[in-house]
Amino acid sequence: MSKIDEIMGLIREMEANTPGIEASAVVSVQGLPIASAMPTEVDESVVAAMTAAILSVGERAAQELVRGNLQQILMQGDEGYVIIKGAGMSAIITILAKNDANLGLILMVLKKISTRIGELLSEE
Repeated sequence: MSKIDEIMGLIREMEANTPGIEASAVVSVQGLPIASAMPTEVDESVVAAMTAAILSVGERAAQELVRGNLQQILMQGDEGYVIIKGAGMSAIITILAKNDANLGLILMVLKKISTRIGELLSEE
């Protein structure tokens, strides 16, 4: 099984077992898609590029505002949440969640899965 297949399995399992998660994607820090379970109407390349840019700006803001290392970015829109978190040194995971989602549960699951994805991508 390839690393991409393993990552797809992880995000599919996370979506199936965590209420409130609607979609997810793993992208490189350079803004390229790695694995995605996004709706068909969402352009994965655009998501990848935006996610990398948002994370980069967030990291810079956290440094400039003396908030320490960035843990995650949480955005809320009228239709739900976007949560962005680094996954090791080379990847980022993005989650789309419903407005009524249990954010505590999702953030706990996201912490575990981002660590595992980071480990997978750092293995040689």
